[in-house]
Amino acid sequence: MECIRIENYINGEFVTSSLNTMDVKSPSDGSTIASVVLSTKDEVEQAVQAAKIAQKDWKKLSYKQRAKFFFKYLVLLEENREVLSVCIQSENGKSILDANAEVDKAIELCEFACSIAQDDVHAISEVSTGITCSEQRRPLGIVSSISPFNFPIMVPHWTVLNAIMMGNAMILKPSEMTPISAQHMARLFKEAGFPDGIFSVINGGKDAVEAICDHEDIKALSFVGSTPVAKIVYKRATNNLKRALCLGGAKNFLILTPDAEPKMAVSDIIASFSGMNGQRCMAASVLVAVGNCDHIISQVVDAVKEISNDENLAPVISNAAVTNLNTYMEKAQNNGAKILVDGSQYKTNKKGYYTAPSIIDYREGGTMEKEEVFGAVLEIKGASSLEEALREQNNSPYGNGTSIFTQSGRVSEDAVRELEAGMIGVNIGIPVPREPFSFGGIKDSKFGYGDITGKQSLNFWSDLIKVTTKYSGENKIDWMS
Repeated sequence: MECIRIENYINGEFVTSSLNTMDVKSPSDGSTIASVVLSTKDEVEQAVQAAKIAQKDWKKLSYKQRAKFFFKYLVLLEENREVLSVCIQSENGKSILDANAEVDKAIELCEFACSIAQDDVHAISEVSTGITCSEQRRPLGIVSSISPFNFPIMVPHWTVLNAIMMGNAMILKPSEMTPISAQHMARLFKEAGFPDGIFSVINGGKDAVEAICDHEDIKALSFVGSTPVAKIVYKRATNNLKRALCLGGAKNFLILTPDAEPKMAVSDIIASFSGMNGQRCMAASVLVAVGNCDHIISQVVDAVKEISNDENLAPVISNAAVTNLNTYMEKAQNNGAKILVDGSQYKTNKKGYYTAPSIIDYREGGTMEKEEVFGAVLEIKGASSLEEALREQNNSPYGNGTSIFTQSGRVSEDAVRELEAGMIGVNIGIPVPREPFSFGGIKDSKFGYGDITGKQSLNFWSDLIKVTTKYSGENKIDWMS
């Protein structure tokens, strides 16, 4: 891929600048594929000023008027599916199948944004004789979204579309490790005819994020990334009296019972922890086996050994990620765990950043780390009862997603009632809700109230205004008249 320079997109155009830059590396072969500008507060200020002008007229449009732009954008997403998928693969390293799935999800998110015009009907009711109360949503003004490297197209579409449909102007800060997809997104926004300034892309790292958190005219922000950084961003944003929702990391648990349907359980467990090389916040990290589940676990181990010999495995994002995973495997072994599959021994002639799925067994001893691995590592623990398995998950500081594999309705109902996670699955490895349901965890997996996707996001990206109306006098007199 030709090395390109990634500039900021402000007021409907890519702005050439003399800012410092950072190289963007291809995970597949380690080559430099782009250089991305590292913005400061000055560039954030430029985007804010353009957004102010654009949002004044945009907020006056009805939902249906705004939806016309989104329908055009939806068509462009569908027409550019292949281009976007190749872009995702080149900068993130995921397989083309995973890249296609990411673009398909972005298309689904755009379909939901288009539907807001039909679905978000304002409530109105006659509360007393001749008196009505109604609700209407009002945009916040200028908002921002800070997105991660692992889903450079999907996560921006979680937030950008709904926020703009609600009448806001949006400033996107993509990951500096995967900034190319956002450039394509900006071009499609321009082609769809959105007003200049209503959508901006500010590239960079820490300085850009701090400027977004500190700017008084940016009224709300969302963040998706690791828990330590999510805490920092949330504290800084809310300290500036800004509305914030920051999604952090996870250590997602799967609970396996002996009666689980083997074929389905094996397939979903493997896909859950090894898909995208484990680089997603909904990836399974821990498998808690209730009683004797060896007949299923042995099949998982055998299948993962086959995967670990596949020369076509997708890379992880960076050499630092490889080092982190290898260090984790070494630490687990030193802590007394049994290594069933060691992906750190993966051999390839490719020049990029490669490792293979691993399985660590703590059932005979060893101490499991509480922190997120963010890689294709499945850690197995044992439990003598369902109650013990539930405690294992609930004692985790994280609460993003969890699933149970069982054919018992009673067991699944008990688990769903007691599990402490924002997204719970039954016989499904990755319990990610589909629109209109929202995505979001609890505990140290999310900071702030509400969700940034689905119907719940409409509350985050707007203020709810209540209007009480009376036009004529009535004979009846009560406390309202």
